[in-house]
Amino acid sequence: MVDPHRLQVFRTVVATGSINQAAMRLGYTSSAVSQHVSALQRETGLTLVERRGRGIVPTSAGIAVAERARRVLDHLADFDGAIDDLRAGRSGTLHIGSFMSANRAWMPPVIADLARRHPDLRLELTMVERRGQHAGDPDLELYIAESVRGDRDPAVAEGSPDGYDLEELRTEGYVVVLPSTHPLASRAEVALADLESEPWIDNDDEHGPCREIVLAACAAVGFVPQFRLQAPDYASAFDYVEHGVGVTVLPRLGAIDLPSTVVMRPISDEAARRRIMLRVKRSMRTNPAVQRAVELLRTAAARG
Repeated sequence: MVDPHRLQVFRTVVATGSINQAAMRLGYTSSAVSQHVSALQRETGLTLVERRGRGIVPTSAGIAVAERARRVLDHLADFDGAIDDLRAGRSGTLHIGSFMSANRAWMPPVIADLARRHPDLRLELTMVERRGQHAGDPDLELYIAESVRGDRDPAVAEGSPDGYDLEELRTEGYVVVLPSTHPLASRAEVALADLESEPWIDNDDEHGPCREIVLAACAAVGFVPQFRLQAPDYASAFDYVEHGVGVTVLPRLGAIDLPSTVVMRPISDEAARRRIMLRVKRSMRTNPAVQRAVELLRTAAARG
C-alpha cells in the first residue's frame, strides 16, 4: 500500500516544481524530500520524475499520480474530519433503548437536548422493558431490573461481562389511578388489599416486568386482580378510569398527563416497587453525546 504521507510530499514537489521548494514549504530537508520521492517510486514501480538541467520535472506517470494523490488526500482529509466528528459526537448514529414510561417522562427533553447540541447525529430509539431486548447492541439502554428485592444486581457490583457498565438510576413505588369521586381518593395512600374487590384496567404487556411486579405484590397479600379491560398503554387506561370503567395501577413514573377528573394515590405495599437500570456500552463512555445523555438521565431520575 502506498504511504499517504509520501503522496503528500510528492504532490508538493509537483506543485512547487522543485525538491528544494517543496522542502521549504513542508519544513523538511531537501534530502528527506528526495528520499520520500525515491521511496514512492519504489512502491509504485513507476518513474515519477526525471532530471532536466539542474532540476527535475514530473513524468506523465508522475503527473497522473499527483492528480490522483490530490483526490486520495482530499478523501483522507474528509475521513479524518468524520473521525473527529464521531469522537465529538457530532455525527453518526446513537442507538438508545428505553421502556415506555421513561420514554414519555424522560426521553423527549433528552432527545431534544442531543438534537440541539449534535444536529448531525442520528438518534435511533427502540422500546425495551427487560435488559437485552434491543435487537442490536444499544449504545445506552434504560430497562426494568428482573429483581425488585432490596439486593443489588450482581452485574452492577461485579461489572458486566458483555462490554457494558450498569448502574441503578432509581427505585420507585407504584400508584393507583382512580376517579376523584372514588371513596379511596380521600386517602393519602392506598394498600393493594383495598383494591381486591375493584375492577382493574390492565395497562401493560401480559409478560412485562412491571405487570409481573404488580401481580407478585398482589399475590403476597392473597388475591389476584380482577382485570375488566386490557388497555394498550397508560394514557388509554387513564381515559377508561375517567369514564368509570375501573382503576389502574402503574409505576409512579408513568402517571403523567392525568385527566382532570382522576387522581393518583401511592400504593403503600413495599413489594410494589421497581428498579430502573441504565446500561451504557463501555466503548461509548467517552462519546460526548452519550456522556450528555447519561448526565440528563441521572438528573431526571434524581428529580423524580
